Amino acid sequence: MGYDLVIRGGDIVDGSGLPRYRTDVGVIGDRIAKVGRIAERGAREIDAEGHVVTPGFIDGHTHMDAQINWDPLSSPACYQGITSVVMGNCGFTLAPSRADARGMVVKNLERAEDISAAAMALGITWGWETFPEYLDYVDKLPKGLNHAVYVGHSALRTWAMGERAFEAEANADELAAMCSELKSGVDAGAIGFSSSRSFAHETADNHPVASRVGSWDEVRALVGVLGDMGKGMFELALGGQVPDGLEELAIETRVPVTFGVGAVGGTSWREQLQMFDRVAGLGGRMIGQTHSRGLTILLSFQSGLPFDKLPSWAPFRALPLAEQERRLRSEPELRAALVDAIHNEAYPRALSAEPRRPKWDLIEVRNGALPPYRNLGELGREQNRDPAEIMIDLALASEGLSQIFVQNIAPYPEEDLLATLRHPRTVMTFSDSGAHVSQISDCSIHTYLLAYWVRTREQFTLEEAVRMITLVPAATWGFADRGLIREGLKADLNVFDPATIAPDTPRVVHDLPGGSRRYLQGATGIRATVVNGQTLMENGAHTGALPGRLLRH
Repeated sequence: MGYDLVIRGGDIVDGSGLPRYRTDVGVIGDRIAKVGRIAERGAREIDAEGHVVTPGFIDGHTHMDAQINWDPLSSPACYQGITSVVMGNCGFTLAPSRADARGMVVKNLERAEDISAAAMALGITWGWETFPEYLDYVDKLPKGLNHAVYVGHSALRTWAMGERAFEAEANADELAAMCSELKSGVDAGAIGFSSSRSFAHETADNHPVASRVGSWDEVRALVGVLGDMGKGMFELALGGQVPDGLEELAIETRVPVTFGVGAVGGTSWREQLQMFDRVAGLGGRMIGQTHSRGLTILLSFQSGLPFDKLPSWAPFRALPLAEQERRLRSEPELRAALVDAIHNEAYPRALSAEPRRPKWDLIEVRNGALPPYRNLGELGREQNRDPAEIMIDLALASEGLSQIFVQNIAPYPEEDLLATLRHPRTVMTFSDSGAHVSQISDCSIHTYLLAYWVRTREQFTLEEAVRMITLVPAATWGFADRGLIREGLKADLNVFDPATIAPDTPRVVHDLPGGSRRYLQGATGIRATVVNGQTLMENGAHTGALPGRLLRH
């Protein structure tokens, strides 16, 4: 038997949660052909001695919909051991979309997902109208990772209703058109239907995105399409409070419902976990999406600060970065005025992409990707200094004002975060990769889980944690041929050193279409990532292969 790839001598952590064992893995084509001792040489070999071999990691909550058009690697997810992603979450997709109404799709995404209209105009080659046509387009795109796609509610509304989607409920004909298109999309392989009720999801002109305008009866009708078909999931972005009727919807339709656990405000994570168990007892299914760190925003002079839009700061921040640094060093009066503005000028109302008055105890100094971190409130009290002054000094001490600070927007005590991670009806997957790219970099929640919760805190065994990010999401989203190391399954695999795997510190780059900025984040300790039998990444570098596929339902 001739093997295209042999991964030799690693400890197999197979995704099941069972104890590791040492052997070889042989791959023929895109499938695992043998798990056991292999004497013959493969056409390609990876030496896994001193490493573990696991299934590829799966991220069930991304927004790669725009990025996949200009970035075939879906970076930085590719650097974190991710081999499959689910996009189209929160009602935001690029399809369906009428040829004369592309701007309405962009209007939904631009502010709510922090994807600039300029980048989308330069990076997306529109070539579809219906959702099946869009799936065929994604299928043909060169891809490093596997991608599954929801049908998004906001695009569905604008396709059926035009501008009315942003201001009115659907009439009977419009709702019928949406239901028909949703069915066509799921028949063609869409993984389900997604929507948003989140108050943070607004258009650039301060109006709700289209999905938020739809009535709950409209949502029920659309989820009912999945129920009638007997396939697909319903993903919902909460506005903090769980909508009245969501439990009944899950029970009546038998459609699996998933959303992020512990959204800001509203229903507590404890109540949500109790709801998952209650719904399961009544025959429905709810799956909570959790996070290994808690939700944060990255801050720096190179990207954005909480006070950028204050009257005193806005003209200063419009200057070239080198000029900002020069003036902060040489003009003490200007610096004093800027610090005074942080404390005394009025802040705009707080939304996901807008500044809010700093809470210094919730802003950490990020020196390294793993805790412990120090926050500016603590440092201010220790040094008897203004935290804003400390923040500026730390930025000036870094090269090119590159120092990163992290603002916690949904802080969890660690025992609470652990409770959500351990609950049997949750999956650790809430990265939002592809959106908010100038504010967050949560593609690394998988490597963070392995580095912090497994190695540093010893709260999970390696076998338990690998199962959380392989088999559990594969089973949740119906990827029946992935998520385990078993003969006959797809060869999505990682080879990494459990003693060193960790995310790197994020850095700002300007590589979006048109040169817009985003955060990029690598990882250490990963020797190789294999997708569909081909080595995609080796020692943090792309091999040139693009073996990713569209995962149709």
